Amino acid sequence: MDGSLGLISIFGSAFLIGFSGALMPGPMFALVLSGSSRSGFKAGPLTVLGHGILELALVIGLVLGLGSILQNETVFKIIGIVGGGVLVYLGVDMIRSLRQVRIDLKKDGKDPDKSLILHGIITSLSNPYWVMWWATIGMALMLSASKYRLWGVVVFFIGHILADLVWYSSVSFAVDRGRKFLSQKVYQNIVAVCGVLLIGFGIYFVYGAV
Repeated sequence: MDGSLGLISIFGSAFLIGFSGALMPGPMFALVLSGSSRSGFKAGPLTVLGHGILELALVIGLVLGLGSILQNETVFKIIGIVGGGVLVYLGVDMIRSLRQVRIDLKKDGKDPDKSLILHGIITSLSNPYWVMWWATIGMALMLSASKYRLWGVVVFFIGHILADLVWYSSVSFAVDRGRKFLSQKVYQNIVAVCGVLLIGFGIYFVYGAV
C-alpha cells in the first residue's frame, strides 16, 4: 500500500512540476504554435513525441551515470553556444520562408510528420536550460523516484512527459480549432513572431553561455 501511494506521489509531483515548466513560453511553445497553424492538431503530439524520444534517451543516460557530464560547466557552455546557434538558424529560416508559406485550410495531410518529430528533438537538444533542468531538478526527482527502483523511474517519466503532452496538445488543438478564422496574412504573422522568438531565445542562450 505504501509503495502504491509512493508511486502515485511520484507521478503527481512529476506531472505538476513538468506542467509548470511546460507552461513557460519557450522554443517548444513557438515550434508547436507555428506547426499547429500549418499542420493542425497533430503538430502538438508529434512535437512532444520527438521531445519525449530525446528525454527517454536522457533518462536512460542519467540512470547510467550521465549526470556528472551534464553538470560540467564546459559542456553547458558548448551546448549553449551550439544550441543557441541552431535556434537562431531555425528562426531565420522561418522568416526567410514567409513569402512561400501558405496555410492549408483543407488539411490534406501532406505535411511531413517526421519533420515535426525531428524538430521536437532538435529544439529540445538546442535548449541548454533543458539540459540544466535535467542535470539539477530532473536528476533530483529521479533520485527520489529511484527508491522504488525501475517502477519509480518509469512512473516519474510517464508523469513528466504526460504534462508536456497535455499542454502542447491543448495548444495545438486551440490553434487548429481557430484555423478557419486565420487569414493568410495572420498566419504569416504567426510564423514571423515564432521565428523572432526562436532567434531571441537562441541569442539569449549564446549570451548566457559566453
